[in-house]
Amino acid sequence: MNALRKIAQFVNKYMAAIVIVVTVFAYLVDNSFTSWVGNAEFLGGNINVNHLLMIVMCGMGMTMKLEDFKIVLSQPKDIIFGELAQFVIMPLLGFGISWIFKLPPELAVGVILVGCCPGGTSSNVMTFMAKGDVALSIGMTSVSTILAPILTPLLCSFYVGLYTKTGAGAPIEVNALGMFLDIIKIVIIPIAVGLIVNKFWEKFAQSIKDILPLISCTAICLIVGFVIDANSAKLFANGALIVVVVMLHNCCGYLMGFLVGKIVKMPMAKRNAIAIEVGMQNSGMATTLAASCFPTLALATVPGAVFSAWHNISGAIAANLMARAVDKEAEKK
Repeated sequence: MNALRKIAQFVNKYMAAIVIVVTVFAYLVDNSFTSWVGNAEFLGGNINVNHLLMIVMCGMGMTMKLEDFKIVLSQPKDIIFGELAQFVIMPLLGFGISWIFKLPPELAVGVILVGCCPGGTSSNVMTFMAKGDVALSIGMTSVSTILAPILTPLLCSFYVGLYTKTGAGAPIEVNALGMFLDIIKIVIIPIAVGLIVNKFWEKFAQSIKDILPLISCTAICLIVGFVIDANSAKLFANGALIVVVVMLHNCCGYLMGFLVGKIVKMPMAKRNAIAIEVGMQNSGMATTLAASCFPTLALATVPGAVFSAWHNISGAIAANLMARAVDKEAEKK
């Protein structure tokens, strides 16, 4: 177990680099992941992206307690401003950037879907590194995840429909009910299971808490690797554009989230929490939903996979810059 903890610590520290290596490997080596992840002939087809994300979400639930939701009652104004920023800024940015760059519809769907998803699973760690308000970050992640079954399908339907109305392509049907059910199945239920385990079998949950980053990173790497491997040929033509769009979407999210906190006169710690929570999306969810809800749009899965690799890098950089700003502000006092 000690060896696993050390490996988990290493993985947690260098997760961004690991995801990048996996991405490059999957891009360069054909069938490196598609030969077994989601392959019906491998272990009876028992490994697919849905199951992988469910593992990540269950692990997330095991790190949470019902007490984490108390912030909704103790700091309702902060949560409301944070959730408005989350579900207004990122979907709008996804639509706007897709329109500006005139993305093909299947790519635009992926970018918009990323924007419509709740906060990312690693945002709480990045908020801690940024010396931000971790309690607010955890509260925002929890609330946005609970709201996701309703808001993600509705926002995705609206913005995808709006995008196709601009003449960007033929109308794309968004199965909002199917997306709602998928989010319940692959996100809400696994998190609930994790919460129950942490509540009634706390010793067990605590005993494996240190190795959860290893499990989550492995699952995310497999999701990213599968998506990149499955779409490597099409990525050759669109790769640079996708990367630019994803970077802009993510970085604009940080900036606008921070500005929202500043406009409503939040202290630095809360601004940092909202900035990271808004900028870092649950891209694993976006990738999985794109695969299950838009099976005919192969490239729709790619923005989420690229976002998974990029936001861990940008999150670490942003957190470092924010922590320095906090230190400077403290020195002035």
